[in-house]
Amino acid sequence: MTAQTSQASQAGIPLPIVKFNRWLLLGSISLSIAIKQPLITSALFALLLPAVLFGRKGSLVFLVGSKLFAEKNRTDETEDAGLMRFNNSIALILLGLAQVAFIAGIPIAGWILSGFVAVAAAVALSGFCFGCFLYYQFNIQRYRLFGQAGRKCEVNGEP
Repeated sequence: MTAQTSQASQAGIPLPIVKFNRWLLLGSISLSIAIKQPLITSALFALLLPAVLFGRKGSLVFLVGSKLFAEKNRTDETEDAGLMRFNNSIALILLGLAQVAFIAGIPIAGWILSGFVAVAAAVALSGFCFGCFLYYQFNIQRYRLFGQAGRKCEVNGEP
């Protein structure tokens, strides 16, 4: 294993954990919709919040996935941690808006917003990551607006 491969493995999220995250979102939201229990979406919101705020250090999904898939995680296939955080941020925002809708007494809006997360997870599991597409478009537009200066900040890890 080369230093570059080792560094890439440390920087990325192993694909089995990424898929575990997607299956967890899809399965939990599907169950929530099937039994009409918005508390499951609240639990998902609470599960994703520390992952978005603190990255893999705060991610219960990463911790459990690291233990469950220890053998599979040793492969070189990873997803960029920033991309995973971006996707989880979108899911967190949609689930947060769903919670607001449930509290406001508009459950249909809550189920629709939750459903968007489930559909995105299902589509990602089938091969097209809509969040990845948005991330790519976001970075292209940022580059067009800010040019090379925006790229340097991203590379150096500065805000």
